[in-house]
Amino acid sequence: MKNILTIDNLHASVHDKEIIKGLNLTINSGEVHVIMGPNGAGKSTLSSCILSNKQYVKTAGRITFCGEDITHATTDVIARKGVFLSHQLPEEIEGISVFNFLKTAKSKIDGKNVYSTDFRKELMPIMSSLDMSESVLDRDLNVSFSGGEKKKCEILQLMALRPTLAILDEADSGLDTDAVKAVSKGIEMFRGEDNALLIITHSMKLLQHIPATHVHVFIDGKIVKSGDSRLAEQIDMRGYEGYKGENG
Repeated sequence: MKNILTIDNLHASVHDKEIIKGLNLTINSGEVHVIMGPNGAGKSTLSSCILSNKQYVKTAGRITFCGEDITHATTDVIARKGVFLSHQLPEEIEGISVFNFLKTAKSKIDGKNVYSTDFRKELMPIMSSLDMSESVLDRDLNVSFSGGEKKKCEILQLMALRPTLAILDEADSGLDTDAVKAVSKGIEMFRGEDNALLIITHSMKLLQHIPATHVHVFIDGKIVKSGDSRLAEQIDMRGYEGYKGENG
């Protein structure tokens, strides 16, 4: 078992307002960590901080990835090291096709040229597993995509780039049953003993298909309770009210 991510006493602010308030988290290879919490708790802020989004200021604490301090590394450096973030609301980018975006990202991460014909062939079985048409590759990234198509495209990126740590922010948001199954299938195909997942979610949709090894309740900028998959089931039945006063 290899340590993938360690967050030690992280504090972070946006516009001088503290959002993350002393967060501690350790993720090892082969693990699936799930963070659940009410709106405004700081869950998406956490994912942005790990990837060094400049909107958020880290005021204290340390983040290490595979033993290397990435607290103040830039987003592109962190991504090339093997950290992937699927966005809650994926951006639409006109003029850049899905294929060219993936090819460029793959070449930057691998540090070598990617040949178009071979890479397209490599993507075909992945797209089939996600129930995606090959024509998606030639469309502008996320432009005029449905919500389900955008989320599937994020998982296509995940499976094509093969990061060491995948952070999935609300990957099940707005998906119908069939799309949830397709996205879950892609995530399951990605998981392995050499990588790890951090899933941020409000619901049990994905967790019905992806077994979590650790579940954390995130309230007011910190983890107040941790457990196994049974904790997620309790939250699904009872909500977060009973955890709001806990100190972690």
